[in-house]
Amino acid sequence: MHPKHPPISGKLPVFMHGADYNPDQWQHDPAVLEEDIRLMKLAGCNVMAVGIFAWAALEPEEGRFEFGWLDRVLDRFAEEGLYAWLATPSGARPAWMSERYPEVLRVGANRVRNLHGHRHNHCYTSPAYREKTAILNAKLAERYAHHPAVVGWHLSNEYGGDCHCPLCQEAFREWLQRRYGTLDALNAAWWTSFWAHTYTSWSQIESPAPHGETMVHAHNLDWRRYVTDRTADFCSHEIASVRPFNPELPVTTNMMDWYDGLDYRRFAGLLDVISWDAYPTWHDAADDSRTAAWFAFNHDLFRSLKDKPFMLMESTPSLTNWQPVSKLKKPGMHRLSSLQAVAHGADTVQYFQWRKSRGSSEKLHGAVVDHVGHEHTRVFRDVAELGGTLAALRDVVGTTTPARAAILTDWDNRWAVRDAQGPRNCGVHYEDTVMDHYRALWSLGIPVDVIGSEEQRDLGRYALIVAPMLYLCREETGVRLERYVSDGGVLVSTYWSGIVDERDLCYLGGFPGPLRRTLGIWAEEIDALYDGEINGLVPAGAKGGRSEQGRAAAEACGNGSGGTAHGDVARGGQLRLSREYDARELCELVHLEGAEALAVYRSDFYAGRPALTVNRLGAGSAYYLATRAEPTFYGDFYGQLSRKLRIPRALDAELPAGVTAQVRTDGATDYVFVLNFSGSGQTVPLDGRAYADAESGEPLDAAELTLPANGSRVLRRAAEG
Repeated sequence: MHPKHPPISGKLPVFMHGADYNPDQWQHDPAVLEEDIRLMKLAGCNVMAVGIFAWAALEPEEGRFEFGWLDRVLDRFAEEGLYAWLATPSGARPAWMSERYPEVLRVGANRVRNLHGHRHNHCYTSPAYREKTAILNAKLAERYAHHPAVVGWHLSNEYGGDCHCPLCQEAFREWLQRRYGTLDALNAAWWTSFWAHTYTSWSQIESPAPHGETMVHAHNLDWRRYVTDRTADFCSHEIASVRPFNPELPVTTNMMDWYDGLDYRRFAGLLDVISWDAYPTWHDAADDSRTAAWFAFNHDLFRSLKDKPFMLMESTPSLTNWQPVSKLKKPGMHRLSSLQAVAHGADTVQYFQWRKSRGSSEKLHGAVVDHVGHEHTRVFRDVAELGGTLAALRDVVGTTTPARAAILTDWDNRWAVRDAQGPRNCGVHYEDTVMDHYRALWSLGIPVDVIGSEEQRDLGRYALIVAPMLYLCREETGVRLERYVSDGGVLVSTYWSGIVDERDLCYLGGFPGPLRRTLGIWAEEIDALYDGEINGLVPAGAKGGRSEQGRAAAEACGNGSGGTAHGDVARGGQLRLSREYDARELCELVHLEGAEALAVYRSDFYAGRPALTVNRLGAGSAYYLATRAEPTFYGDFYGQLSRKLRIPRALDAELPAGVTAQVRTDGATDYVFVLNFSGSGQTVPLDGRAYADAESGEPLDAAELTLPANGSRVLRRAAEG
């Protein structure tokens, strides 16, 4: 049921442990390479990402290539049993290129061309940039694609940003012509009759600009989609320049946490393995659970892109140099945060960076090897100890995450939510809303996939799908979710859903548009609350929750109780709230159209009207939360719902606040990661099953675990059928 995935590289069928390595910065001192190799082996590191920003070292002048230094590095790696992800250096180009080919420099939304500098300051459309990238990439591939030390290609570095130059303007118009075919179709999709913005020529269309057009929301949305497609096309261009030389080498590119600028799902089909860079702001509160949940969500997101293990390509072994406050990791946090990635599906733990740069902007960024240059540091010891742990856990490599719950999020929905004007222009907090739901499941130790509405995956594998604030909801998404519920699934949706289609056009005939039949409600209005203003959810039928006035209001808005069958939790019985909860920010006024009210509003003119509903459809159920509830609501709601749905938890026990458990499995053996982000020592109950320590193999005789602050344990047990 849970087949084990093959290792990322057959050359290295264990956990990859290593860092970004920049030997091009140390060519003046050959002794550095030899000392680095000694330290890599001492730290239990086996792989480095090499050459990421090395273009100027590889091609110091146009057409003159210098590979001697890279030959030495890779040859020494091969001799010492070390490996490399070989990078294409397109993340930053040399000065000679900017001077000779100014078209490679980006143009901002203000239509001003940038000067040379920074990184990712280049145009993905530029023929000159594409040509020079292909030439260098091909030379690297021709020379190293069969090198014994090379395990794969690290494409560029953190693709991102957009360009508004004339070349990109024309490419955008061509993209729109392919998408819409005719100007009439584009004008209809963009609703350009608004403010007399109708286009009569393709040449009139430009990208959004601060001194031009920004108010046509579908225009903004399509520009963001175009930027993703243009960047993915450049990624494909890079792949095409290296792949033919050895099709067996996997390719990846390092992504960033839920990066707003690119829809990463468009890259999943291009890449052999997903990798990403995680830089939490640990220790910014009394406990680290909120930060941990955010990064757990991202680990799940990147694992879900290809539904298999991913790579943690960058993390800091120490501190960063760019966060508002660059904190040191407290004792235990390096192991804890690294094992968190592994718990959610990472088959690598890698760092930025191996050795600290001596100058420029990242000279004070954390590294395995500090400026002092030796192994006698706290950070190096942390890394070496983790190297030993990863070696002991090699059987975890390739195992799967048995998620029976999923969060549905789309990048274009996120963009559309942000662009929408009203009801709260001070913020509807889409990301926070997603995290309210995710964090509740994470706190319960329930594995979660993060999925998209356009993915072609079987939704029937999930007992529960949560779709928070699905503002942009395609008709076909509504059809799929209706079928999912009718076939026995349970859906949870929220306020501000089913408002617009993929063109950002409002649905006519009543919200939530294509979700209306599934949810059994009609959302007539939405009230925005000021910061500090509070309403509340009261259990339906509770004293004070169903006053005569409230009962009359609920019945006036449609159907009162909603019938006798509704409220069953996919044949699991009625879910009932046992207390009141505060509500903030948005309160939607809904009519019941077959659904039943589980909770009603506490106050204001809509007191007594439905605030939480459930609709029975076919063999399944669909819940609708019409307001943003206080955080404790989500824990209580999903705790009760998951029990009724019998969704497995990593540990079938009540976990202390700030402690989570995650599981990976090969179908025969489960590996349970118990992780303490609470900021203090905790006692964690076990669930009566037979456990052993996954690192030592020693059986556990106790009925509970004692974890110090930032403590972590990996347990092993027999998997259940």
